[in-house]
Amino acid sequence: MQNPVIILGAQELGVLALDAFQSNDVIVYCFLDDQVALQQKEVNDITVMGNTEDENFLKMLGKKCDVFVAAEDNATRKSLTNMLKEDYKVVPVNAIHKFSYVSEHAWLGHGNFVQAGAIVNANAKVGNGCIIGARAVVDTTAVLDDNVQLGAGAMVNAGVTIAEGAFIGTGAVVVAGVKIGKNARVGAGAVVVADVPAKQTVFGNPAKPV
Repeated sequence: MQNPVIILGAQELGVLALDAFQSNDVIVYCFLDDQVALQQKEVNDITVMGNTEDENFLKMLGKKCDVFVAAEDNATRKSLTNMLKEDYKVVPVNAIHKFSYVSEHAWLGHGNFVQAGAIVNANAKVGNGCIIGARAVVDTTAVLDDNVQLGAGAMVNAGVTIAEGAFIGTGAVVVAGVKIGKNARVGAGAVVVADVPAKQTVFGNPAKPV
């Protein structure tokens, strides 16, 4: 990555993304954030220059700067990504921490965040806009659809399929071959041994609906 990066979102996820880029010696040009209280202030020595619709900065995308979307929730992340595609003809870059491991035989889309200590093994597939938390593991042949979030230390075993928008909590384990439905939620520490339907929330060991 040669260009400096503008990060959309200067809150918790944005701060972690900043750390990931800086771990790879990538220059972060600025933050843009819609929270007025943050604007024109510094977050970890990087200035929040304006809001996420500020054309003075967005017009540089694809020419002088790349962009990463660090919105906390899926709906906002999708909306900002669509705006970037439609209005500026760019897609967000991936933020992959220096101290993570992504196999050269894994496939990643755009706008993903792979945090420190995370592992994405060979022949795994990660869509767009996914967040893979610190020390989380995506094992071989596992598939993460768009905007999936894995909490810190989550373990997604071989052959697992996780549909769009699903959330896997901190330290949860999804055993090999299980399918997690769209927008499903798996609680922290759960052990998932059976398929989880769309929009269902499960907790426990073994994981059960709540």
